[in-house]
Amino acid sequence: MSIRRISRRDVLRSAAVGAATFAIGSEGWATGNAPSERLGVACIGIGGRGRANLLTMAREKVDIVAVCDVDAQRAGDSFGMFSRAGKYRDYRKMLDASGGDIDAVVVSTPDHTHAAASLAAMRLGKHCFCEKPLAHTVEEARVMARVAKEKKLATQLGTHHHAKTGHRRVVELIRSGAIGDVRECHVWIGGNRGGGERPKHHPAVPKHLDWDLWLGPRPDRPYHSDYVPYKWRFWWDFGTGETGNNGVHILDIPFWALGLEHPSTISASGPAVHEETSAKSMNVTYTFPAREVEYREKNVAMPELEMHFYHTKKGPPALAKYEIPYSDSGVIFVGTKGQLFAEYSSWRLYPVKDFAEFRMPVPWIRESIGHHREWIHACKTGAPTTCHFGYGGALTEMVLLGNVAYRTGKKLDWDAKNMRARGCPEADRFLREERRRGWKL
Repeated sequence: MSIRRISRRDVLRSAAVGAATFAIGSEGWATGNAPSERLGVACIGIGGRGRANLLTMAREKVDIVAVCDVDAQRAGDSFGMFSRAGKYRDYRKMLDASGGDIDAVVVSTPDHTHAAASLAAMRLGKHCFCEKPLAHTVEEARVMARVAKEKKLATQLGTHHHAKTGHRRVVELIRSGAIGDVRECHVWIGGNRGGGERPKHHPAVPKHLDWDLWLGPRPDRPYHSDYVPYKWRFWWDFGTGETGNNGVHILDIPFWALGLEHPSTISASGPAVHEETSAKSMNVTYTFPAREVEYREKNVAMPELEMHFYHTKKGPPALAKYEIPYSDSGVIFVGTKGQLFAEYSSWRLYPVKDFAEFRMPVPWIRESIGHHREWIHACKTGAPTTCHFGYGGALTEMVLLGNVAYRTGKKLDWDAKNMRARGCPEADRFLREERRRGWKL
Protein backbone atom coordinates (compact mmCIF):
# COMPACT_ATOMS: atom_id res chain seq x y z
CA MET A 1 0.00 0.00 0.00
CA SER A 2 1.40 3.39 -0.91
CA ILE A 3 1.45 6.08 1.77
CA ARG A 4 -0.15 9.34 0.68
CA ARG A 5 1.97 12.39 1.37
CA ILE A 6 0.00 14.76 3.58
CA SER A 7 -0.22 18.33 2.35
CA ARG A 8 0.02 21.35 4.60
CA ARG A 9 -3.66 22.03 3.89
CA ASP A 10 -4.50 18.55 5.20
CA VAL A 11 -2.53 19.36 8.33
CA LEU A 12 -4.43 22.58 8.89
CA ARG A 13 -7.67 20.64 8.61
CA SER A 14 -6.71 17.67 10.71
CA ALA A 15 -3.96 16.36 12.91
CA ALA A 16 -1.66 19.25 13.64
CA VAL A 17 -4.11 21.54 15.40
CA GLY A 18 -1.66 22.50 18.15
CA ALA A 19 -0.88 26.11 18.97
CA ALA A 20 -0.88 27.93 15.66
CA THR A 21 2.42 29.66 16.29
CA PHE A 22 4.39 26.44 16.19
CA ALA A 23 2.38 23.23 15.81
CA ILE A 24 1.78 23.79 12.12
CA GLY A 25 4.77 25.95 11.31
CA SER A 26 7.90 24.90 9.48
CA GLU A 27 9.46 23.53 12.65
CA GLY A 28 6.73 20.88 12.67
CA TRP A 29 7.36 19.84 9.09
CA ALA A 30 9.89 17.11 8.43
CA THR A 31 11.18 16.75 4.88
CA GLY A 32 12.49 13.28 5.74
CA ASN A 33 13.05 10.43 3.30
CA ALA A 34 10.83 9.35 0.46
CA PRO A 35 8.18 6.78 1.50
CA SER A 36 9.89 3.48 2.23
CA GLU A 37 9.02 0.21 3.89
CA ARG A 38 12.31 0.17 5.80
CA LEU A 39 13.11 2.31 8.80
CA GLY A 40 16.25 1.46 10.76
CA VAL A 41 15.60 2.34 14.41
CA ALA A 42 18.03 2.37 17.34
CA CYS A 43 16.68 2.41 20.91
CA ILE A 44 18.68 4.14 23.64
CA GLY A 45 17.44 3.00 27.03
CA ILE A 46 15.61 -0.35 26.79
CA GLY A 47 14.48 -1.06 30.35
CA GLY A 48 11.28 0.13 32.01
CA ARG A 49 9.59 2.73 29.80
CA GLY A 50 12.30 2.10 27.21
CA ARG A 51 11.26 -1.54 26.96
CA ALA A 52 7.67 -0.48 26.30
CA ASN A 53 8.85 1.83 23.51
CA LEU A 54 11.06 -0.89 22.07
CA LEU A 55 8.21 -3.41 21.96
CA THR A 56 5.90 -0.83 20.38
CA MET A 57 8.46 -0.13 17.68
CA ALA A 58 8.80 -3.85 17.02
CA ARG A 59 5.02 -4.20 16.66
CA GLU A 60 5.11 -1.40 14.11
CA LYS A 61 7.51 -3.58 12.10
CA VAL A 62 10.40 -1.15 11.94
CA ASP A 63 13.88 -2.61 11.61
CA ILE A 64 15.48 -2.60 15.08
CA VAL A 65 19.13 -2.22 14.11
CA ALA A 66 20.71 -1.34 17.49
CA VAL A 67 19.85 -1.34 21.20
CA CYS A 68 21.71 0.44 23.97
CA ASP A 69 21.57 0.57 27.76
CA VAL A 70 24.08 1.34 30.50
CA ASP A 71 22.36 -1.12 32.88
CA ALA A 72 22.30 -4.75 31.75
CA GLN A 73 20.02 -5.80 34.62
CA ARG A 74 17.48 -3.05 33.98
CA ALA A 75 17.54 -3.86 30.28
CA GLY A 76 16.79 -7.50 31.11
CA ASP A 77 16.03 -9.65 28.10
CA SER A 78 15.60 -6.64 25.82
CA PHE A 79 19.20 -7.07 24.66
CA GLY A 80 18.42 -10.56 23.36
CA MET A 81 15.14 -9.85 21.58
CA PHE A 82 16.67 -8.85 18.25
CA SER A 83 19.49 -11.15 17.26
CA ARG A 84 20.63 -9.02 14.35
CA ALA A 85 20.68 -5.74 16.28
CA GLY A 86 23.94 -4.32 17.59
CA LYS A 87 24.21 -4.27 21.39
CA TYR A 88 25.85 -1.33 23.14
CA ARG A 89 26.35 0.34 26.50
CA ASP A 90 27.46 3.70 25.11
CA TYR A 91 25.16 5.33 22.55
CA ARG A 92 28.09 7.35 21.22
CA LYS A 93 29.86 4.14 20.20
CA MET A 94 26.57 2.87 18.82
CA LEU A 95 26.20 5.92 16.58
CA ASP A 96 29.81 5.58 15.43
CA ALA A 97 29.58 1.86 14.68
CA SER A 98 26.01 1.53 13.38
CA GLY A 99 25.25 5.04 12.20
CA GLY A 100 24.94 4.03 8.56
CA ASP A 101 22.13 1.60 9.41
CA ILE A 102 20.27 3.98 11.70
CA ASP A 103 17.57 6.23 10.29
CA ALA A 104 15.94 7.16 13.61
CA VAL A 105 16.46 6.84 17.36
CA VAL A 106 14.17 6.39 20.34
CA VAL A 107 15.54 7.94 23.54
CA SER A 108 14.11 6.54 26.79
CA THR A 109 16.88 7.41 29.23
CA PRO A 110 16.54 9.40 32.50
CA ASP A 111 15.76 13.10 32.07
CA HIS A 112 19.34 14.31 32.54
CA THR A 113 20.56 12.45 29.44
CA HIS A 114 17.65 13.15 27.08
CA ALA A 115 19.37 16.11 25.45
CA ALA A 116 22.81 14.52 25.16
CA ALA A 117 21.55 11.37 23.44
CA SER A 118 18.96 13.10 21.26
CA LEU A 119 21.30 15.85 20.08
CA ALA A 120 24.09 13.40 19.27
CA ALA A 121 21.69 11.51 17.01
CA MET A 122 19.97 14.55 15.46
CA ARG A 123 23.26 16.20 14.59
CA LEU A 124 23.98 13.10 12.51
CA GLY A 125 20.65 13.55 10.72
CA LYS A 126 18.69 10.91 12.65
CA HIS A 127 14.99 11.36 13.31
CA CYS A 128 14.21 11.32 17.02
CA PHE A 129 11.48 10.17 19.43
CA CYS A 130 12.28 11.27 22.99
CA GLU A 131 10.47 10.44 26.20
CA LYS A 132 8.95 13.20 28.31
CA PRO A 133 9.92 15.68 29.54
CA LEU A 134 11.94 16.61 26.50
CA ALA A 135 14.89 17.91 28.51
CA HIS A 136 16.36 18.50 31.95
CA THR A 137 16.72 22.29 31.55
CA VAL A 138 15.07 25.08 29.60
CA GLU A 139 18.29 25.61 27.63
CA GLU A 140 18.40 21.95 26.59
CA ALA A 141 14.78 22.04 25.42
CA ARG A 142 15.47 25.18 23.37
CA VAL A 143 18.58 23.68 21.72
CA MET A 144 16.81 20.41 20.91
CA ALA A 145 13.93 22.24 19.21
CA ARG A 146 16.37 24.40 17.24
CA VAL A 147 18.47 21.48 16.00
CA ALA A 148 15.39 19.48 15.00
CA LYS A 149 14.14 22.44 12.98
CA GLU A 150 17.52 23.14 11.36
CA LYS A 151 17.96 19.50 10.37
CA LYS A 152 14.32 19.18 9.20
CA LEU A 153 13.87 15.97 11.17
CA ALA A 154 10.78 14.04 12.19
CA THR A 155 10.55 14.34 15.97
CA GLN A 156 8.02 13.37 18.62
CA LEU A 157 7.82 13.90 22.38
CA GLY A 158 6.65 10.84 24.31
CA THR A 159 3.40 12.38 25.60
CA HIS A 160 1.35 9.42 24.40
CA HIS A 161 -1.92 10.71 25.90
CA HIS A 162 -1.84 13.37 23.17
CA ALA A 163 -3.06 10.73 20.72
CA LYS A 164 -6.28 10.03 22.65
CA THR A 165 -9.66 10.93 21.22
CA GLY A 166 -10.65 12.79 24.39
CA HIS A 167 -7.83 15.27 23.91
CA ARG A 168 -9.11 16.17 20.48
CA ARG A 169 -12.68 16.73 21.59
CA VAL A 170 -11.50 19.01 24.42
CA VAL A 171 -9.46 21.11 21.97
CA GLU A 172 -12.51 21.46 19.74
CA LEU A 173 -14.81 22.37 22.64
CA ILE A 174 -12.49 25.06 23.97
CA ARG A 175 -11.72 26.57 20.57
CA SER A 176 -15.36 26.50 19.46
CA GLY A 177 -16.30 28.70 22.43
CA ALA A 178 -18.52 26.09 24.08
CA ILE A 179 -17.79 27.57 27.52
CA GLY A 180 -17.03 31.10 26.33
CA ASP A 181 -13.76 32.95 26.94
CA VAL A 182 -11.32 31.06 29.15
CA ARG A 183 -9.32 33.34 31.43
CA GLU A 184 -8.69 30.83 34.22
CA CYS A 185 -7.57 27.21 34.27
CA HIS A 186 -6.76 24.71 37.04
CA VAL A 187 -4.56 21.66 36.42
CA TRP A 188 -3.46 19.05 38.94
CA ILE A 189 -1.80 15.71 39.60
CA GLY A 190 -2.16 13.66 42.76
CA GLY A 191 0.35 11.92 44.99
CA ASN A 192 3.13 13.07 47.26
CA ARG A 193 6.28 11.57 45.80
CA GLY A 194 9.55 13.46 46.16
CA GLY A 195 12.01 14.42 48.85
CA GLY A 196 14.89 12.50 50.40
CA GLU A 197 18.40 13.12 51.70
CA ARG A 198 21.69 12.26 50.02
CA PRO A 199 22.81 8.79 51.10
CA LYS A 200 25.73 8.70 53.54
CA HIS A 201 26.96 5.21 52.75
CA HIS A 202 28.45 4.31 49.39
CA PRO A 203 27.96 0.73 48.21
CA ALA A 204 30.02 -0.67 45.35
CA VAL A 205 28.73 -0.07 41.84
CA PRO A 206 26.95 -3.20 40.60
CA LYS A 207 28.76 -5.01 37.80
CA HIS A 208 25.71 -4.77 35.55
CA LEU A 209 25.80 -0.93 35.61
CA ASP A 210 28.18 1.54 33.96
CA TRP A 211 27.80 4.28 36.57
CA ASP A 212 29.98 6.84 34.78
CA LEU A 213 27.90 6.56 31.61
CA TRP A 214 24.69 6.72 33.63
CA LEU A 215 25.83 10.02 35.19
CA GLY A 216 26.50 11.43 31.75
CA PRO A 217 26.77 15.24 31.91
CA ARG A 218 25.97 15.53 35.62
CA PRO A 219 28.61 16.01 38.37
CA ASP A 220 30.32 12.92 39.71
CA ARG A 221 28.90 11.39 42.89
CA PRO A 222 29.06 7.92 44.47
CA TYR A 223 26.59 5.32 43.26
CA HIS A 224 23.53 4.44 45.33
CA SER A 225 20.29 2.58 44.68
CA ASP A 226 18.41 5.72 45.76
CA TYR A 227 19.22 7.00 42.26
CA VAL A 228 19.05 3.93 40.05
CA PRO A 229 16.87 2.52 38.59
CA TYR A 230 13.86 4.76 39.40
CA LYS A 231 14.21 7.29 42.19
CA TRP A 232 16.42 9.54 40.07
CA ARG A 233 13.17 11.28 39.09
CA PHE A 234 13.08 13.13 42.41
CA TRP A 235 16.73 14.26 42.49
CA TRP A 236 17.28 17.64 40.86
CA ASP A 237 20.59 16.53 39.36
CA PHE A 238 18.86 13.82 37.33
CA GLY A 239 15.09 14.34 37.24
CA THR A 240 12.49 17.07 37.13
CA GLY A 241 10.26 15.97 40.00
CA GLU A 242 6.64 14.99 39.68
CA THR A 243 6.03 18.07 37.55
CA GLY A 244 8.22 16.69 34.77
CA ASN A 245 7.19 13.10 35.38
CA ASN A 246 3.37 13.32 35.33
CA GLY A 247 2.69 17.04 35.21
CA VAL A 248 3.82 17.30 31.61
CA HIS A 249 1.12 14.81 30.57
CA ILE A 250 -1.83 16.60 32.13
CA LEU A 251 -0.52 20.07 31.24
CA ASP A 252 -0.47 18.99 27.61
CA ILE A 253 -4.29 19.22 27.57
CA PRO A 254 -4.60 22.99 28.24
CA PHE A 255 -1.35 23.72 26.41
CA TRP A 256 -2.86 22.33 23.21
CA ALA A 257 -6.46 23.42 23.71
CA LEU A 258 -5.62 27.01 24.64
CA GLY A 259 -2.84 27.46 22.10
CA LEU A 260 -0.23 28.26 24.73
CA GLU A 261 3.48 28.81 24.19
CA HIS A 262 5.59 30.95 26.51
CA PRO A 263 4.22 32.28 29.83
CA SER A 264 4.86 35.90 30.73
CA THR A 265 5.13 35.34 34.51
CA ILE A 266 5.57 32.29 36.72
CA SER A 267 5.31 32.01 40.50
CA ALA A 268 5.35 28.96 42.75
CA SER A 269 4.91 27.90 46.37
CA GLY A 270 5.27 24.75 48.44
CA PRO A 271 7.30 23.23 51.28
CA ALA A 272 10.75 24.58 52.11
CA VAL A 273 13.03 24.13 49.11
CA HIS A 274 15.53 21.29 49.32
CA GLU A 275 18.72 21.87 47.36
CA GLU A 276 18.91 18.31 46.06
CA THR A 277 15.44 16.79 45.88
CA SER A 278 12.04 17.78 44.54
CA ALA A 279 9.07 18.67 46.72
CA LYS A 280 6.24 16.32 47.69
CA SER A 281 3.75 19.05 46.79
CA MET A 282 3.86 22.31 44.88
CA ASN A 283 1.61 25.00 43.39
CA VAL A 284 2.53 27.02 40.31
CA THR A 285 0.73 29.98 38.74
CA TYR A 286 1.40 30.91 35.12
CA THR A 287 0.11 33.94 33.24
CA PHE A 288 -0.08 33.88 29.45
CA PRO A 289 -0.69 36.84 27.16
CA ALA A 290 -3.68 37.13 24.85
CA ARG A 291 -3.16 35.21 21.61
CA GLU A 292 -4.90 33.79 18.55
CA VAL A 293 -5.46 30.11 17.85
CA GLU A 294 -6.86 28.27 14.88
CA TYR A 295 -10.31 26.71 14.72
CA ARG A 296 -11.73 25.44 11.43
CA GLU A 297 -9.21 27.47 9.44
CA LYS A 298 -10.15 30.68 11.23
CA ASN A 299 -8.24 32.61 13.85
CA VAL A 300 -9.94 32.67 17.25
CA ALA A 301 -8.95 35.27 19.84
CA MET A 302 -8.00 33.94 23.27
CA PRO A 303 -7.80 36.35 26.25
CA GLU A 304 -5.02 36.61 28.81
CA LEU A 305 -4.93 33.48 30.93
CA GLU A 306 -4.06 32.61 34.51
CA MET A 307 -3.29 28.91 34.85
CA HIS A 308 -2.81 27.19 38.20
CA PHE A 309 -0.95 23.89 38.48
CA TYR A 310 -1.06 21.79 41.65
CA HIS A 311 0.90 18.74 42.76
CA THR A 312 -1.33 17.72 45.66
CA LYS A 313 -3.12 14.73 47.20
CA LYS A 314 -6.27 16.78 47.83
CA GLY A 315 -7.08 18.23 44.45
CA PRO A 316 -7.53 21.99 43.86
CA PRO A 317 -10.10 24.21 45.64
CA ALA A 318 -11.76 24.69 42.24
CA LEU A 319 -13.28 21.18 42.49
CA ALA A 320 -15.50 22.22 45.38
CA LYS A 321 -16.15 25.69 44.00
CA TYR A 322 -17.60 24.32 40.77
CA GLU A 323 -19.13 21.18 42.37
CA ILE A 324 -16.99 18.78 40.37
CA PRO A 325 -16.37 15.29 41.85
CA TYR A 326 -12.83 14.56 43.05
CA SER A 327 -10.36 13.13 40.56
CA ASP A 328 -6.71 12.27 41.16
CA SER A 329 -5.70 14.42 38.19
CA GLY A 330 -7.45 16.66 35.71
CA VAL A 331 -8.05 20.06 34.18
CA ILE A 332 -10.80 22.60 34.87
CA PHE A 333 -11.24 25.24 32.19
CA VAL A 334 -13.21 28.17 33.62
CA GLY A 335 -15.12 30.02 30.92
CA THR A 336 -17.56 32.90 30.85
CA LYS A 337 -20.38 30.45 30.00
CA GLY A 338 -19.42 27.52 32.24
CA GLN A 339 -16.65 25.07 33.05
CA LEU A 340 -15.15 22.09 31.29
CA PHE A 341 -13.57 19.33 33.38
CA ALA A 342 -11.18 17.08 31.45
CA GLU A 343 -9.15 13.98 32.17
CA TYR A 344 -6.98 12.06 29.71
CA SER A 345 -9.86 10.17 28.10
CA SER A 346 -13.04 11.89 29.26
CA TRP A 347 -14.60 15.31 29.81
CA ARG A 348 -17.79 16.92 31.13
CA LEU A 349 -19.39 20.36 31.02
CA TYR A 350 -20.54 22.18 34.16
CA PRO A 351 -22.97 23.23 35.53
CA VAL A 352 -24.53 20.03 34.19
CA LYS A 353 -28.06 21.51 34.05
CA ASP A 354 -26.88 24.40 31.89
CA PHE A 355 -25.55 22.02 29.25
CA ALA A 356 -28.38 19.49 29.28
CA GLU A 357 -29.26 20.31 25.65
CA PHE A 358 -25.70 20.90 24.50
CA ARG A 359 -24.64 19.39 21.19
CA MET A 360 -21.04 18.67 20.38
CA PRO A 361 -19.48 20.52 17.45
CA VAL A 362 -18.77 18.38 14.41
CA PRO A 363 -15.31 16.81 14.95
CA TRP A 364 -12.58 18.79 13.23
CA ILE A 365 -9.37 17.11 14.35
CA ARG A 366 -8.67 13.79 12.67
CA GLU A 367 -8.25 10.79 14.94
CA SER A 368 -4.64 9.83 15.63
CA ILE A 369 -3.15 6.82 13.89
CA GLY A 370 -1.21 6.23 17.12
CA HIS A 371 1.46 8.30 18.83
CA HIS A 372 4.41 6.10 17.82
CA ARG A 373 2.94 5.29 14.42
CA GLU A 374 2.51 8.99 13.69
CA TRP A 375 6.25 9.48 14.21
CA ILE A 376 7.18 6.44 12.11
CA HIS A 377 4.94 7.71 9.31
CA ALA A 378 6.65 11.11 9.57
CA CYS A 379 10.11 9.53 9.36
CA LYS A 380 9.13 7.74 6.16
CA THR A 381 7.10 10.43 4.41
CA GLY A 382 7.98 13.86 5.77
CA ALA A 383 4.48 14.33 7.21
CA PRO A 384 4.19 16.40 10.41
CA THR A 385 3.82 15.11 13.95
CA THR A 386 1.60 16.72 16.57
CA CYS A 387 4.17 16.61 19.40
CA HIS A 388 7.29 17.54 17.45
CA PHE A 389 10.13 19.17 19.37
CA GLY A 390 8.86 22.66 18.53
CA TYR A 391 5.64 21.92 20.39
CA GLY A 392 7.19 19.53 22.94
CA GLY A 393 10.07 21.89 23.63
CA ALA A 394 7.76 24.79 24.50
CA LEU A 395 5.58 22.49 26.65
CA THR A 396 8.66 21.24 28.48
CA GLU A 397 9.99 24.78 28.98
CA MET A 398 6.72 25.79 30.61
CA VAL A 399 6.79 22.81 33.00
CA LEU A 400 10.44 23.37 33.92
CA LEU A 401 9.86 27.07 34.56
CA GLY A 402 7.48 26.06 37.34
CA ASN A 403 10.37 24.21 38.98
CA VAL A 404 12.65 27.21 38.48
CA ALA A 405 10.16 29.58 40.13
CA TYR A 406 9.77 27.19 43.06
CA ARG A 407 13.52 26.72 43.56
CA THR A 408 14.31 30.44 43.40
CA GLY A 409 11.33 31.45 45.54
CA LYS A 410 10.83 34.39 43.17
CA LYS A 411 8.12 35.41 40.73
CA LEU A 412 9.69 35.16 37.30
CA ASP A 413 9.17 37.87 34.71
CA TRP A 414 9.94 35.68 31.73
CA ASP A 415 11.79 36.94 28.66
CA ALA A 416 11.28 33.97 26.35
CA LYS A 417 13.18 35.41 23.40
CA ASN A 418 16.39 35.84 25.41
CA MET A 419 15.66 32.89 27.72
CA ARG A 420 16.11 34.78 30.97
CA ALA A 421 14.11 35.84 34.01
CA ARG A 422 14.26 39.62 34.18
CA GLY A 423 15.67 40.86 37.48
CA CYS A 424 16.25 37.35 38.81
CA PRO A 425 19.86 36.25 38.22
CA GLU A 426 19.29 33.42 40.72
CA ALA A 427 17.28 31.63 38.04
CA ASP A 428 20.22 31.30 35.64
CA ARG A 429 21.75 28.23 37.28
CA PHE A 430 18.43 26.39 36.93
CA LEU A 431 17.76 27.46 33.33
CA ARG A 432 21.09 26.03 32.18
CA GLU A 433 23.63 23.92 34.03
CA GLU A 434 27.29 23.06 34.12
CA ARG A 435 28.20 19.85 32.31
CA ARG A 436 31.04 17.42 32.87
CA ARG A 437 33.95 17.43 30.47
CA GLY A 438 33.10 15.48 27.33
CA TRP A 439 29.36 16.19 27.59
CA LYS A 440 29.05 19.63 26.03
CA LEU A 441 25.60 20.64 24.88
